[in-house]
Amino acid sequence: MAVAAALSTALSATARAQSDYPTRPVSLIVPYAPGGVADVGMRMLGEKLSNRLKQQFVIENRPGAGGVIAAQAGASAVADGYTLLMTGNNYAIAEALFNKLPYNMLTDFASISTVSFYDLLIVTRPESPLKSAQDFVAAAKANPGKINIGTINPGSTQNLAAELFLSTANIKAAIVPFRTSPDMVGAVMRDDVDVAFEVYAAISGLLADKKIVALASTGPKRTVYLPDVPTVIEGGIKGYEVSSWNGISVPAATPKTVVATLGAAMKDVIPSPDMQSRAAQMGMEMRWGTPDDMTARMKSDIAKWGAVIEAAGIPKQN
Repeated sequence: MAVAAALSTALSATARAQSDYPTRPVSLIVPYAPGGVADVGMRMLGEKLSNRLKQQFVIENRPGAGGVIAAQAGASAVADGYTLLMTGNNYAIAEALFNKLPYNMLTDFASISTVSFYDLLIVTRPESPLKSAQDFVAAAKANPGKINIGTINPGSTQNLAAELFLSTANIKAAIVPFRTSPDMVGAVMRDDVDVAFEVYAAISGLLADKKIVALASTGPKRTVYLPDVPTVIEGGIKGYEVSSWNGISVPAATPKTVVATLGAAMKDVIPSPDMQSRAAQMGMEMRWGTPDDMTARMKSDIAKWGAVIEAAGIPKQN
């Protein structure tokens, strides 16, 4: 009877702790250095969640190793809801790109919600004869293999978006990887490459100064920050869609009550007008989704990018 009473007391205390969640500060691990657009988006979310749930949400930056360091920390954390991990399509790509990882994104984590989405832009120099996605495709078909596309490093979303463009449009062109976005954009402006794929945040100043121009955006609809730029789909390349995205995950064994509390809070704060406005200025669209929505997107992206990586012949990493 004493053992049963003790067990009952312990279970009651655990249930009470879950229902009172959060009762202390929460860590949100971000797999990037401070200052980038993803980091800023998570800080915006953390500020809103702190106000909504009356506890501080502390950003913990853990860059390095392609997100592996951050994911390991998230997967090994106590499953009590006090350690969150920013995940997204970068982790879907990693699942497809690496032969072996010290975690499994689909079994070691539980999804809470998507947070932010970033469409890519196809850009060129203002003097380029290419004025649209249709021009790009036509030039590549007229000169197979002679059009050059700039991206950042192989296996990045930008690089794989270019690979997917080639296969979807059924064209041949040379993809030229650069170490950094400034290196790549410099090559565009010098006419060393014909076009480049990049996110808005990395090139917004150059676009505003008209040093480069956008031919198309890669999302399912026109962006709120460049509404005059047509999508690739509008350019006649049917079935092409690429959106980089981020979301929030927790260790898989996190109690469902905690997952529900976090999800409900995010559903409340993500649509707020000031968050949407601030995000749009940085080329982000903030969108809430159910845990099932986010998990389905992660599964779909793992399969999607795995097929692109295989078709492009990008070697798997150890």
